[in-house]
Amino acid sequence: MATPRKSDRHRPGTVLRATVLSASAAVLALTLTACGGDGTSTASPTSGHTATAQPGGSGTATGSPTAGAEPADGPTPTTGSASGGASVSAAPTATPTAAAPAKPAKPSAPGAADGGTGCDHKMPISPDEVAVYRYTTEGGSLSLIVKHGQWGCAPADSDGAPFETVGKETYIPLDQAAYVTATNPIVESSENQRIGVQEFLDWLDAHPDSGLVFKYHLGADGAIDSLEEEFTP
Repeated sequence: MATPRKSDRHRPGTVLRATVLSASAAVLALTLTACGGDGTSTASPTSGHTATAQPGGSGTATGSPTAGAEPADGPTPTTGSASGGASVSAAPTATPTAAAPAKPAKPSAPGAADGGTGCDHKMPISPDEVAVYRYTTEGGSLSLIVKHGQWGCAPADSDGAPFETVGKETYIPLDQAAYVTATNPIVESSENQRIGVQEFLDWLDAHPDSGLVFKYHLGADGAIDSLEEEFTP
């Protein structure tokens, strides 16, 4: 009986295993080639963001902003010299200037306000001088019709200060035995001369509203017991 010979063909399982091993070896070789032989991958990493080039040569990824990055503004102005020699200042600085204190007005020279007399104010109303205008005997008593006043500033071309009356006319009783003195124009004298009360009343009748100035004194009964004419220009 003849001995059966072993077939030289491979079994199907053996062929499949050989094919798988060959494929694995090929994948391993490709992987080593891609890593450059040292295990470092040379493939470009991919991410969900694409880098975008920015003007000026600096590339910044637009996918996510960088923490602490400042916006690119214009150039910061600095103090220096521009082309042509002109000096450029970063920012003009206005320096506040304090207002100068007002200078006090110079006092006017004497006589500037009143024609050169040196009088800078009027005197207060005189308590014992009046301008006499008329007289009356109404009510059975003798009274002078007068106005009170004050001495003003004498003009430069005058011999004295004027007596300026104020207020309304008033009545002052006159004692018929009063001491009365007068000068021009009541008497022809530049010095006070004593005259009688009736002589004085007669002159007032002839020259009403003359406004001659007299200094007077009141007696205990409230009537004028002394009347002396004052010089007026």
